[in-house]
Amino acid sequence: MDYPEKKQRWVEYARTEPQAGGAGVTRRVLAYTDGVMAVENTFAEGAVGAMHSHPHTQITYVVSGVFEFTIDGETRTVRAGDTLLKEDGVPHGCVCRQAGVLLDIFAPMREDFVN
Repeated sequence: MDYPEKKQRWVEYARTEPQAGGAGVTRRVLAYTDGVMAVENTFAEGAVGAMHSHPHTQITYVVSGVFEFTIDGETRTVRAGDTLLKEDGVPHGCVCRQAGVLLDIFAPMREDFVN
């Protein structure tokens, strides 16, 4: 699997390779440093981002589609242009109601995504 190099200044989308992020979910690691990482997630309608938590703060920008997100026990429907904050250790997950794309920013970077 080809990933961009850490601190790679220019990341050409066509040269990134998708990886499975679960049934109906494709993940692409984009630019990153030790302190921050950008990741694109493409969801098919009905795909589930299972409830989980991790020691990273995560900001999610909804690029397209409709998602039902649960963050720390609260569930809301979000659409293109909405932004979500998931602080480290907070349980979160989603169900994709209309196929779409999420852009995730993690701080610090997710080493598990490139190892």
